Amino acid sequence: MKVGKTFTKLLNLGLIVLMLASCGLFDGDDADEFAGLTTEEQFYRRALEQLESRNYAGAISTYQALESRFPFGRFAAQAQIEIVYAYFSNGDEEAARAAADRFIRLHPENENVDYAYYMKGLASFNDRTGFLSRIVPVDYTKRDPGLAQESFNDFSQLLALYPDSAYAADARARMVYLRNNLAAYEIHVANYYLDRRAYIAALRRGQYVVENFQGTPAVADGVAIMVESYLRLGLNDLADTSL
Repeated sequence: MKVGKTFTKLLNLGLIVLMLASCGLFDGDDADEFAGLTTEEQFYRRALEQLESRNYAGAISTYQALESRFPFGRFAAQAQIEIVYAYFSNGDEEAARAAADRFIRLHPENENVDYAYYMKGLASFNDRTGFLSRIVPVDYTKRDPGLAQESFNDFSQLLALYPDSAYAADARARMVYLRNNLAAYEIHVANYYLDRRAYIAALRRGQYVVENFQGTPAVADGVAIMVESYLRLGLNDLADTSL
C-alpha cells in the first residue's frame, strides 16, 4: 500500500516535470546560447559582434532574443533596424522586407527610417535575381516584373520622402536600371503578341511604352511595334503618323 502511494507521487512528479518542460521553462538550448548574458547591452553587443563577423544567423537569433526580453529597452529600435541587414545578408530577402516594413511602421520618425526604405527596395531588387541566376546568366527583362516594380516603388518612396538621404544616389541609379528593364519587359510582351497576330494587344503595349517610359532605349522599339501593328491592321495613315 505504501509502495503504491510512493509510485503515485513519483508518477505525478514526473507529469509535472513534463508539463513544465513543454511550457519551455527548461529550454536548455536557449539557456546555453545566451549563457552569461543578462543585460540588454550585453545582448546588443553580442548581436553586433555576430553581425560584424558575418555570423548572420547568430545575429538574427540574438537580436530576436534581445527584443523579446527588452521590448521597450534603449537598444530595441537599433536591434530592429540592424536585423533587417542581418536577414538580407543571410539571403532571406522576404524577411528583410518584412522587418523593414515593421521598422517603418513602428518608428516613422526615427533617424534610420530612410535606411529602412532603402533596404526594403534593395531586398526586392536582390530577390528578383534569385540564387540560380547568380550562377547562370539570366535576361531579367523577360522575367515577371512584379519584384522589379515593387523595388522601383520602394526606391521612389525613399526619394520622395528623403531626397537628401545618403542612400538617394544609389536608389536613383537602381531606379534607372529597373525602369529600363520594366520597359524592355513590355516590349517582349508586345513582340509575343505580334508573333501570334494579336495586333491590337501588341499596339497597346507599344503605346504604353511610348507614353510611360520616355527616355528609355525601349521607346524606339515601342514606336516600331506601333507602326507594324497599324500596318498589319491596315491602318496605314496611323502608321505614318506614328513615325
